[in-house]
Amino acid sequence: MTARPTPGRGHPTSAPHRRRPGWLTAGLCALALTLAACGDDGVEPDEETEPTNEEEPEEAPDAEEEPEEADEDAAAHDPAGSTVTLLTHDSFDISEEVLDAFTDETGVEVEVVPLGDAGTALNQTILTRDAPQGDLLFGVDNSFLSRALDEELFVPHDSPTLEEVDERFLLDPQGGALPVTYGDVCLNYDVAWFEEEGLEVPSDLTDLTDPAYEGLLAVTNPATSSPGLSFLLATVDRFGEDGYLDFWTDLADNDVVVTDGWSEAYYDEFSGTGGGDRPLVVSYASSPPAEVLFADPQPDDAPTGVIEASCFRQIEFVGILDGAENEAGARLLVDFMLGQAFQEDLPLTMFVFPVNTEAALPEVFEEHAVIPDEPLEIDPAEIGENREAWIEAWTSTVLR
Repeated sequence: MTARPTPGRGHPTSAPHRRRPGWLTAGLCALALTLAACGDDGVEPDEETEPTNEEEPEEAPDAEEEPEEADEDAAAHDPAGSTVTLLTHDSFDISEEVLDAFTDETGVEVEVVPLGDAGTALNQTILTRDAPQGDLLFGVDNSFLSRALDEELFVPHDSPTLEEVDERFLLDPQGGALPVTYGDVCLNYDVAWFEEEGLEVPSDLTDLTDPAYEGLLAVTNPATSSPGLSFLLATVDRFGEDGYLDFWTDLADNDVVVTDGWSEAYYDEFSGTGGGDRPLVVSYASSPPAEVLFADPQPDDAPTGVIEASCFRQIEFVGILDGAENEAGARLLVDFMLGQAFQEDLPLTMFVFPVNTEAALPEVFEEHAVIPDEPLEIDPAEIGENREAWIEAWTSTVLR
């Protein structure tokens, strides 16, 4: 087994970012929230004062305040002209024209605030839950969903668009975390390498421990990489808690290479992208269409393939934050994110699949993407209870 921490590069699919500008510093956020809180302080009527005939005219201002209170209530339900702040991970990418369409439709501007990777974004949101930095959070996946739910970050939202969402993705019974995207972390293989070597492509995870595949696999560290964690979870599901470490011991003995991040494994170690000499790598089911789309000229067939028996399902969620300043605007944005316009933009911006059953896939996905019929999956609650222990056990087995 070889461990190779190296500087990372970005995902090829994240290169054409069209993220809407949105920077929100902690200091400015705290100041804004403090000012908003101060606006709630008022002078209460002196309940101990006995009313007299001379004091009765002073009641008139209370009557004049009623229209202002009514206006505030109306503004809370009509967010047109406001801005909704979407907290997310750094890989969030959606077409500018799609967000503009939301603003044209609702009158609500969208400010996108990236907070780092998905784990960092969730941690930051938990740390600031008493003074939220935004109105909703996108990017929590099923590997960390239970943590978000345990922290009660989200308020329930019964979106009318849920009627078009596949029920298998509805993992929060309270309706606070709503699914937006899904995809699969899978082993990818270099098609040409296996053809030239005359070696069969592995059809099951157990094949990887065969001496015939010694030194051919690159994986990522589950402690530092999202696809690495998903692949670890795939092995837990496939071999069980009693057997997954034995599998990893055999992989280490078969000279698996471990990198800190996906980009190092995919670009520096994987032969399918021309950077390395290993024809097997942990990547995504959407990587083959990405290889076709960004090639010049585009090939008829994808140069990489997917081993379906290795795929672990990832689902990303959005939730309206409890204490959101613009909850009404956040509800509108969640509805829009589940709708067809947003959903059909996802494959070619973030290279994930839409959860809306009415959303059409682009041709390159139809021809080259893989959606496994029976992906490996673990209940989010079970992941939450065991994630850190599984990672620690993996580290002790593979890296020490």
